[in-house]
Amino acid sequence: MPTTPNAERVDEDALVARLRAAGCVFAEDEAALLVATGARGTELEALVVRRVGGEPLELVLGWAEFDGLRIRVAEGVFVPRRRSELLVRLGAELLAVLSAPVVVDLCCGTGALGAAIARRLPTAVVHAADLDPDAVVCARLNLPAERVHAGDLFDALPDELRGRVDLVLVNAPYVPTDAIALMPPEARDHEHRIALDGGTDGLDLHRRIATAAPTWLTEGGSLVIETSERQSATTCALLEAAGLTTAVVRDDTRDATAVLAQAT
Repeated sequence: MPTTPNAERVDEDALVARLRAAGCVFAEDEAALLVATGARGTELEALVVRRVGGEPLELVLGWAEFDGLRIRVAEGVFVPRRRSELLVRLGAELLAVLSAPVVVDLCCGTGALGAAIARRLPTAVVHAADLDPDAVVCARLNLPAERVHAGDLFDALPDELRGRVDLVLVNAPYVPTDAIALMPPEARDHEHRIALDGGTDGLDLHRRIATAAPTWLTEGGSLVIETSERQSATTCALLEAAGLTTAVVRDDTRDATAVLAQAT
């Protein structure tokens, strides 16, 4: 029986060697994922060339693994990091007692946080917002398109949500402007600056979010925002100045830090 291109044998050892030579730390895992796409021959070679050339693996595959989901990704849009799964865990715990909570994924990027909450809590009504048009297009692949809004922070949301939001999940940019040059090239060269740049101290967006959030939260509503361990005290202070109570949550396994803020 004649073979087809998809039946071609892949020399995985050679593939691993190429990826390792290109500096891919998890070359074996990456090779397995590339092979698992089913691409063979010139199609697989094209994927390998992209990865060896420095393109993020997630963009090569077309998806990123996040909290048990495959999240669609796109060039320029912030790729969800596994550390952000802390926000999803905290959010799901906060919403467990509510029957149909209203959730907002702010600065949503791909919409990964909102999609993960929707998987964990199918009754949740999830909205998302981002200023970057490419992120909005991408998030609409991962969430109900009609609930992904284009615009600047809370201004993007329908006014009918004001005062009715049970949970705001936020992974806003918090990298100081001068530190962007020190980021890995996979992020620095393939994600839009708007998705990375948090201003001089990294907390410009945190300031604006803290000021506006109380207007949108329901009584007892919560905001969970990703930050760094070093920046967490300032993030707390900003939210407390807006009248919210705060706590820092650290997950050493994921190397993740979040601030949980609640309206009283």
